Amino acid sequence: MKKYWQQVKAEEIKIWLEKEFSGAEFGLVENASPQGLVVPSDQLIAIMQWLHSDSRLYFDMLSCITGLDNGPEVNTMEVIYNLYSIPHDFHLMVKVILDREKPAVSTLTNIWKTADWQEREVYDMYGIDFKGHPDLRRILMPADWEGYPLRKDYQEQTYYRGMKVKY
Repeated sequence: MKKYWQQVKAEEIKIWLEKEFSGAEFGLVENASPQGLVVPSDQLIAIMQWLHSDSRLYFDMLSCITGLDNGPEVNTMEVIYNLYSIPHDFHLMVKVILDREKPAVSTLTNIWKTADWQEREVYDMYGIDFKGHPDLRRILMPADWEGYPLRKDYQEQTYYRGMKVKY
């Protein structure tokens, strides 16, 4: 017999969130695996804290944080969080959409310690600012590297520290 928790769908979580955070707009991510929700970036900390502490879900693990650049034409970026509930064996993707000109969202390091390095990687590759992060600095590229390599409009450097950069 399946546990109740394995049968929870993103649609149900969306309804629970709408009751808990009245006035906030939530969306479903179509054809996503794992199931996904779009949440307002200005309420990310409160929403994630609720997803972490609600006993029906208990997302005790932040598996991955990914950045996505939708390009200058769309002028948005996304931060995608993959959550997992170990006791309930349930996955959920949570996505926030940010303005591309000054992409910023609050850090989740106070909820999940694994957010520390994962947010640094997204910052390093996309330039997304994680407000309140305890040590937001480059982790993959040299500290003096110019630009963010996974942005769609990234211009490769011709020279780095006087050496020609080959691609």
